[in-house]
Amino acid sequence: MKKSILALLAAVAVVATAQAQTGGGFANPTPNPGGFAGPGPGNSALTVKDALKQRDDSWVVLQGRIVASLGDEKYTFQDATGSVVVEIDDEDWRGITVTPETNLEISGELDKEMFETPKIDVKSFRVLP
Repeated sequence: MKKSILALLAAVAVVATAQAQTGGGFANPTPNPGGFAGPGPGNSALTVKDALKQRDDSWVVLQGRIVASLGDEKYTFQDATGSVVVEIDDEDWRGITVTPETNLEISGELDKEMFETPKIDVKSFRVLP
């Protein structure tokens, strides 16, 4: 009987320690969006100049800055090679505020409509250090 109680107490201690180390718990779980945040096939960053040479609907990853708001969820994104209009849906900001000094990596689809300026429909972005 004593061995069973000791084994139970040891198991509870292990679970409690694991919960404390991971920030988890039953009353206040820590949100974890998860996912991989590194390079992958075709995900290496391009310059704006090179991105604009890609086919319509190509997936592009760019690093640079948003330098101006154009209204209606559209912004001017710029790097050392040029600028492009990007569209970022309001809900995709997730509470993040950026300025023209903030370095970003954006990922999205190149949208080349006939008789219109190419733009990038941003699906995700992250602030760079």
